Amino acid sequence: MEMKGELKMESFVEFAENIGPDSVLLPLPRNGKTTSSQTQHSRDNIHSISVQKRHRSFDLIRESPSGKSIPRLTKSFSDHFIINIDKIITNVNVRSFEETRSILSTALSNEMSLTGNNNRVHDSSQKDNEMYKSSMVEIEDLDSCNWRKLHMEPTLPIYLKFEDVKYKVVVKGSEKESNRDKCILHGISGAVNPGEVLALMGPSGGGKTTLLNLLSGRVRNNSSGTITYNDKPYNKSLKRRIGFVLQDDIVFPHLTVKETLTYAALLRLPTSLTKDQKKERAMYVIGELGLERCQNTIIGGAFVRGISGGERKRVCIGNEILLNPSLLFLDEPTSGLDSTTALQIVQMLHNIAKVGKTVVATIHQPSSRLFTKFDNLILLGKGSTLYFGKPSEAMPYFSSIGCSPHIALNPAEFLIDLANGNIKDTSVPSKLEDKFLAVGCQNLETNGCGPSPGDVHEYLVGAHEARIANMKTTKHWKPLLINELGDNESIQSLANVSSSREWGAPWWEQFSVLFKRGIKERRHENLSSVRVIQVICTAVIVGLLWWHSDSSSPSGHHDQARLLFFISVFWAFFPLFTAIFTFPQERAMLVKERSVDMYKLSAYLVARNTSDLPLDLILPIFFLLIVYFMVGLKYSFLAFSFTLLTIFLSIVASQGLGLAIGAAFMEVKKATTFASITVMAFMLSGGFFIQNVPSFISWIRYISFNYHTYRLLIKIQYSCISTSLSSRESSSSCDYPNIINGERVGSGGTEVGAMLLMIIGYRILAYLFLRRMKLRTIL
Repeated sequence: MEMKGELKMESFVEFAENIGPDSVLLPLPRNGKTTSSQTQHSRDNIHSISVQKRHRSFDLIRESPSGKSIPRLTKSFSDHFIINIDKIITNVNVRSFEETRSILSTALSNEMSLTGNNNRVHDSSQKDNEMYKSSMVEIEDLDSCNWRKLHMEPTLPIYLKFEDVKYKVVVKGSEKESNRDKCILHGISGAVNPGEVLALMGPSGGGKTTLLNLLSGRVRNNSSGTITYNDKPYNKSLKRRIGFVLQDDIVFPHLTVKETLTYAALLRLPTSLTKDQKKERAMYVIGELGLERCQNTIIGGAFVRGISGGERKRVCIGNEILLNPSLLFLDEPTSGLDSTTALQIVQMLHNIAKVGKTVVATIHQPSSRLFTKFDNLILLGKGSTLYFGKPSEAMPYFSSIGCSPHIALNPAEFLIDLANGNIKDTSVPSKLEDKFLAVGCQNLETNGCGPSPGDVHEYLVGAHEARIANMKTTKHWKPLLINELGDNESIQSLANVSSSREWGAPWWEQFSVLFKRGIKERRHENLSSVRVIQVICTAVIVGLLWWHSDSSSPSGHHDQARLLFFISVFWAFFPLFTAIFTFPQERAMLVKERSVDMYKLSAYLVARNTSDLPLDLILPIFFLLIVYFMVGLKYSFLAFSFTLLTIFLSIVASQGLGLAIGAAFMEVKKATTFASITVMAFMLSGGFFIQNVPSFISWIRYISFNYHTYRLLIKIQYSCISTSLSSRESSSSCDYPNIINGERVGSGGTEVGAMLLMIIGYRILAYLFLRRMKLRTIL
């Protein structure tokens, strides 16, 4: 909505003078009344407040002639109003954030009016007041709608500081050599304030991702140094305030953008929000990230066409900002993107930071335009800091220590060359030049005579350490104090309120959301055209080979027995090898979601099994309908139903074994190798190839679902369930024990009980194996 007028420029200058560029506006404490000291403190430090109705544009700051940042009035998607709240603070005791908003609305109506022609504020014009109030009604309705829509608490500002951070790993030696420690990071120091974007830049293997993992708390072992968040060490309460976007886009390819963010919102947002409010939060994030036009498009993957790479990266960022984190870490968010899309991603990170968040991102080699967009830069080389400061000051700094490019270069490319120790097309620092001239090198460009990459690296590290020592001595490098972030009591109130909330969904809701997500994601795989054609073709071939087989003769009995054994084998091994790939393929997603406590492992496992059942039981029905009547098995609805139920039991039992094997190894090659051996043992002991099994290995048949399935199918087809047959027919129909060499099947209760135990037991094993998996493994 366009503004009816403009405010005095003096008000803007006064606003800029009273708040600094790093200031963060916070709400007053939710509980308790404001004291007189708090009122005086607020009057001294807060003269005006900016109330914004944001949609997409966050770039709302321009420079005044005096060089100060002031709000810019635009006729875009945002409307801005500057309000004097001295009178509000002195006359009103604010008890909640919602009351603050209503008070501000009342103050707007009573204290201010806008003119459209002369850029002045009129307090006495009744006509202008009426016009302003009528316009403010509409604005307030939209604003209140947004507040009801968002239900998002203000961001708790967190100042991140790290000093002398070191990290080492243990490298296993050979048989003749002992294990040794390898240092990955060598005393990294730096800081980043709320509202800033810090870039960690360096060549591959420079330690960027390792440092990012340490700062985010994902890795805490084998490290030393100090990492503080508002001058406090890492603790579990910070876990909800940290968002981490992985370098690889780990998403379900067959879900749409809207479904992905909606499911994440339903699972991660606190229980204080209703289901509709969580969905509205997801839609708000979609709008903020500019994903409206592709919200109903599937995300896609390596073999599925979907949204673009930049949009996929924004979806991954949206998954994290749903929770309104105070700290956002991103591992190479621009990798694989073109320069324009990468610039859009970085601009979006600035937009996220402007609302009081602290953003840290690793970046490999940005474009020259992208390089200048970061607030601060840390250049890493071989695990050491080579530069820490503003990107605009990087080139002057390296020129001051004697490293200047001879040709025009992208600053980022030049810095990466220096981090690799490559000084080709670069001036040689005088200290290095004197060092090599002293040993007889007359021409430093001669191969083997100039400084090596190690010499360059050592010189740059020493120059940076001298620069930092000088900055500390001259007090140019001053750490930010906590009280500079805002009112201490307001910050503490935000911390207490957020940490006391119940996050995540209850178990039953987790199961419901995961069940729906599983159905939508795996229906494309389980009911794919390839799998449908495979099952139908197999059924037709089997039906043709056993076409109208005669069960009245002994040879016909044996032929049908072979068919029944093939059915028990096919519908045991087919779902088993399908289930083996489940956890190895979903391991990355499981680790990612479980590391942020998105759901309980039990809810995931139960939902995973139940969502597979409707999809996995469709194809057996079509298979049996084709085979049963082409072969001419017992024409009885009861026999057909029992046969189908037996196949269902075999499928569910074999799936459980496949899930357990996949969870035990978490590697497809090892899992399929072990499964092949297990399948062969179960098939050979299934009661068809051999009946007289040695006693010391006879136990294997009782854990074989092939054995129990085969016995149940034999009983169903050849049991004495009809009393209307003649004595000859009855004898013929009751001679099924002879088919398995005199071994009586019995009532079938033992086989059904054994199958049920396997269904439950294999899944319990899968759960235990998943519990042992290191869910915080870095991907």
